[in-house]
Amino acid sequence: MRAGPTNSLTDVPGIRVGHATRTEPGWLTGTTVVLAPGAGAVGGVDVRGGAPGTRETDLLDPRNLVDRVNAVVLTGGSAFGLAAADGVVRRLYDAGVGWPMGAPGQVVPIVPGAVLFDLGRGGEFGNAPGAVDGAAAFDAATAGAVVQGCVGAGTGARVGGLKGGVGSASAVLADGTTVAALVVVNAIGTAVDDRTGELFATRFGLDGEFADVGVPAASELDAARERAAAAHQGQPVRPGTATTIGVIATDAVLTKAQCQKVSGLGHDGLARAIHPVHTLLDGDTLFTLSTGERPAPDLPSLHALMVAAGDCVTRAVAHAVLAATSVDNGTVDLRSYPDAFPSAVRMGR
Repeated sequence: MRAGPTNSLTDVPGIRVGHATRTEPGWLTGTTVVLAPGAGAVGGVDVRGGAPGTRETDLLDPRNLVDRVNAVVLTGGSAFGLAAADGVVRRLYDAGVGWPMGAPGQVVPIVPGAVLFDLGRGGEFGNAPGAVDGAAAFDAATAGAVVQGCVGAGTGARVGGLKGGVGSASAVLADGTTVAALVVVNAIGTAVDDRTGELFATRFGLDGEFADVGVPAASELDAARERAAAAHQGQPVRPGTATTIGVIATDAVLTKAQCQKVSGLGHDGLARAIHPVHTLLDGDTLFTLSTGERPAPDLPSLHALMVAAGDCVTRAVAHAVLAATSVDNGTVDLRSYPDAFPSAVRMGR
């Protein structure tokens, strides 16, 4: 198994990703859109967190009718951010893309989505993505390498006491099938082993993927512990203040039920990279899209695909944390992993 050409979600042919990022005064949030090719992709979902904010997830139950997804929206803004999907729905409708309802042009775009909590991190609690941000992310969508870090839905993300963000990873299996993941890391838990400062996820890298990331100096670890404690000091435990969300995609033919199971294995990938995960304070949600460009896998190949999907999620978490950049806007002061642990990350990464 090896990483794809860009080591990101768009290594799955036909998948496009776009971000809308809001960092003007009072804002620290954004929206990420994953667009399916053509008439859509078969979709599934698995919601594990105790405080989810979602849209159209019931539609993806294998018992229900609609089996095609046109896009998935991942966004900041908590429940307010669900409005970002409206802009994507309208763009798809204008393009004539959606579930056919009769005459040409009479379509209903199928756009599931999930939100994370970043309200107030830009300064104004009520500033959240809306339809204009969903439309902007749609317009920015490209099949090029996924831009990672503090962009789109990852703009205001945090993970434990560090800055979070968007990360992605891919794998090409022995039979040529591609599977990939995009994850927005905004967890109440940490991605770092607090005993050593090592990222949990880096041990799952492919072919030297994280060869330039090591164990930080003890002095940096002590300082990071102090900052993390200070960041959480005096903050009450409240529901729905975190959440890691993402999309897995593959070019193999999968059913809705198989997509749902892939999402479940993706959550195993989260559990390897974040501790704790799936808490009552997180709304952790993973979608899976099957574009169906390659044949349906036999059982051994399906098993390999599902295992690789979980590993891609784990690796995507590491890339999100490593690509994030520090922020100090007067409301939040969060260091990135490279800034908090410079001795652990080689220059030129």
